[in-house]
Amino acid sequence: MPSVFSRIIAGELPARFVWSDPSCVAFLSIAPVRPGHTLVVPRTEVDHWIDLEPSDYRHLMDAAKDIARGIAAAFTPAKVALSFVGLEVPHVHAHLIPIDAIEELDFARADPDPDSAALDDAADRIRAALRAAGHDRATG
Repeated sequence: MPSVFSRIIAGELPARFVWSDPSCVAFLSIAPVRPGHTLVVPRTEVDHWIDLEPSDYRHLMDAAKDIARGIAAAFTPAKVALSFVGLEVPHVHAHLIPIDAIEELDFARADPDPDSAALDDAADRIRAALRAAGHDRATG
């Protein structure tokens, strides 16, 4: 059975995409730890990041860096944190979370019912920042 992320990538489930290329996609978390919390997901369904093919890992990290720069421009945090956790969905995904303090990188703070308008605004801001930086992979 396909993972929830494979179903999102296939268009079976909705998501607020901010990036799409032949190897990976990025969309907002439906339970954001902070506004702008974005997931970068390879199109290939692999459970653990250490099992990614080296080229897929490199591409995912390059895309994550570009997307993190977009998040930084859109939200001006002190840092954009990167985390691979993977316990909740058996499909590799990098969490990009804008933070100003280490305490903000706490998944217990995730909002289980975020405001739709706030999510739309966050996605729009990230896409606009990516486009302003010249990225043609910004989508949505």
